[in-house]
Amino acid sequence: MICARPTVVLYIDSLKAGGAERIALAWACWLRDAGYAVVVLTRHGVIRDFYPVPSEIRRSVELREPLWLRRLAWFGFPWRLLRLRRQLAHLQPSLVLGLTTKPAIKLLLASVKAPWTVAVSERNYPPARPLSPLWRLLRRLAYPRAHRHLVQTQRTASWLAATQAVARERCLLVPNPVVWPPARFEPAIQPQSCIPAGAKVLLAVGTKPHQKGFDRLISAFLRLAHKHPNWHLVILGPDPSAGSHRQAVADLLARRRAEPLLRKRLHLPGIVGNVGDWYAAADLFVLSSRYEGFPNVLLEAMAAGRPCLACACATGPDEIITHGLDGWLLPADAGPEQLAAGLDRLMGDPALRQRLGLRARAVVDRFAEPQVRRQFLSAVEPLLI
Repeated sequence: MICARPTVVLYIDSLKAGGAERIALAWACWLRDAGYAVVVLTRHGVIRDFYPVPSEIRRSVELREPLWLRRLAWFGFPWRLLRLRRQLAHLQPSLVLGLTTKPAIKLLLASVKAPWTVAVSERNYPPARPLSPLWRLLRRLAYPRAHRHLVQTQRTASWLAATQAVARERCLLVPNPVVWPPARFEPAIQPQSCIPAGAKVLLAVGTKPHQKGFDRLISAFLRLAHKHPNWHLVILGPDPSAGSHRQAVADLLARRRAEPLLRKRLHLPGIVGNVGDWYAAADLFVLSSRYEGFPNVLLEAMAAGRPCLACACATGPDEIITHGLDGWLLPADAGPEQLAAGLDRLMGDPALRQRLGLRARAVVDRFAEPQVRRQFLSAVEPLLI
């Protein structure tokens, strides 16, 4: 008799461009390759997808809410959980895995006394993204129920244990892997289509302008632009149609239009599927984030051999970069003036940039995909027995 393969369901809001979405698909591939049947379940439909779903991985979408349920707003939350539970029961999983805060909370509450096990994973440092009082209460009720918390850093594990009554032994470390070279998708926009020949490129990448600190990065660049006239700032990722970030992106675009210097030397190509080409074209990479989980873009830029400057926000950069050895760290709360000083130091010193870039490549060994894959499977496979 041939036994059916255990099914694992990964639950996330959508497959839009972003680090959590990329990790969800990486985990799905690792589980598929380990012999499990894998379903990626999202709240939003394929219209929001940026990343293609790999072969042999089933894609499912949460059931569309009827009008009466939408009109109930928060009062309809119990019915939404019941609908999610019924959909999960139909998929017959052995394990369900929720990524990011609200999907994790919903998944845990919908799985009370269910026959499947539940693992969840925060993808940012939770205190840096305060929830509403009601969501905080639901998280406090739900998080101790998880069989596993897959955390990117020990600081997140400590926070879960101290504030959410999560048993420390249930928190297992699974950092993001370095996937190099990065996959290519459409749209493919070539750097030379935006950047003048011979110009130096200061590169930043991210879809969430406030989290990534693009406002303070632009302010810092304005302080330096006249001193370094050959440098151009490129910010990949901000998209005017990006849902909850639409206003922040609109503010970036308005600022660019208002500043004559920025109109010439700030480039906002939007979301690109060939980010590897942009790393190759960059002379300096900057991570100006207010908070992070474990930044994929910093790992990739270092793997590309780019000199990198990062704000030592909670969490990630100071666990990836050793200051002055393989990158340059600034305080977590660095404002435009400190950020400008750090950038000025690197933009004006080609030898320092070259030395940092050469050392940065070692990140490929420290966070190699096979090693992180083993950590991930070791964390979840006991839940499938």
